Amino acid sequence: MDIGTMVKTLQDPMGMPFYPVLFQILLVLIFAVHILFVNFTLGLSFFSAYGFVRGSGAWGGLSHSLAKATTPNASLAILFGIAPLLFLQVVYDPFWYASNMLSAAWALGFIAVLMLGYGLTYVFYLKGGQGRGAAFAALAFLSFALFLLAGVIMHVLGYQLLLPEKWYQWYVEGNGVNASGTSLHAFQLPRFLHFITPSFAMAGLFLMLYAWYFKDRADKDREQLAWIARTSAGIAFFFSVFQALIGIWWLFSLPPEFRFFANPIFLIAAGMGVSLLFFLYRARKDPVRLAVRAGVWAFLTILAMSSAREVLRMDYVGRFGYSIFDHKVNLDLGSTALFLCTFIAGVCIVSYPVSVAYASGRIAGQYTASPAVHTWGRTVLAVLVLWIAVVASLGLVITVKNYF
Repeated sequence: MDIGTMVKTLQDPMGMPFYPVLFQILLVLIFAVHILFVNFTLGLSFFSAYGFVRGSGAWGGLSHSLAKATTPNASLAILFGIAPLLFLQVVYDPFWYASNMLSAAWALGFIAVLMLGYGLTYVFYLKGGQGRGAAFAALAFLSFALFLLAGVIMHVLGYQLLLPEKWYQWYVEGNGVNASGTSLHAFQLPRFLHFITPSFAMAGLFLMLYAWYFKDRADKDREQLAWIARTSAGIAFFFSVFQALIGIWWLFSLPPEFRFFANPIFLIAAGMGVSLLFFLYRARKDPVRLAVRAGVWAFLTILAMSSAREVLRMDYVGRFGYSIFDHKVNLDLGSTALFLCTFIAGVCIVSYPVSVAYASGRIAGQYTASPAVHTWGRTVLAVLVLWIAVVASLGLVITVKNYF
């Protein structure tokens, strides 16, 4: 059996409940949001630990704030990380399934690693005040290391699925088989660094937004905010340059038959990356004023790169005659509509506490939310109640129908 036939045999015989292009678009979009918060989490986790070690001065004062900011960013990274995995399973099910089976222990261990890193972040944030000593410094860096390990696991699982020609040799060892799932079989350094290095650049961008957000707070030190703005703009620019160099290295590591450097989606993403570099260079002169625009442009660049990543994945699997558009479709409008409504309701519900949090801290001692935010809160509550009622009713109807 050739590889293409094997892969198609592993496909879910039930097919998809809707046309594959919808799941592919959602995969690209939500992955971009997910990786944004992953970058914030990794970068802020590192710089909070770095500031703690510095102990005094501006970095020392920032450590606790960065640790505090790491926790909600980690929560959002997890929240927006679930959907892309589900879409990946739907669209590339034989590849994702095989990769997870080959490294099953690590796929399961990923959850434990993430939980431990998340828990240690909270311990450091709540208990790691200045003067706590070397133990808490180690705790801070251990939390960062665990987040990094989680990234390694996801990188390997995502890379192994692209190499079905090697699955057999990974599974068969000598005269026996390796069904332990304890091995990580494929790791590509430039690809991994291309995902991880932006974390430091995005941490710099986050600090630019931090300086912008608190610029009107009377209780904030003006000189410290100015220092944060200047330093963070430099960090964002420097690590963006470093990422661009790694990106060139990664580009030359791709199979030459892909000619990926000539792909129009890649060229758009690369062009946006270069333009972001120039924008960040310019932003160093006035980082507070340009922080929001830099943040928007950074997200659009991430979205373009997420699109290019999906095109590259299609090139990899296309070597074996696999196309997501050849999937069997068993149209199920009901379940698809319920899923999309759940997704939209979830985004609406998350937006309300984010809006409240944003309005709560801009001016010391004042809550600056507009009446529209309170109206939105009541609307979101109604949406949540309606969603629970619809899902519970459907579950009840289906249960009774199947029982009788």
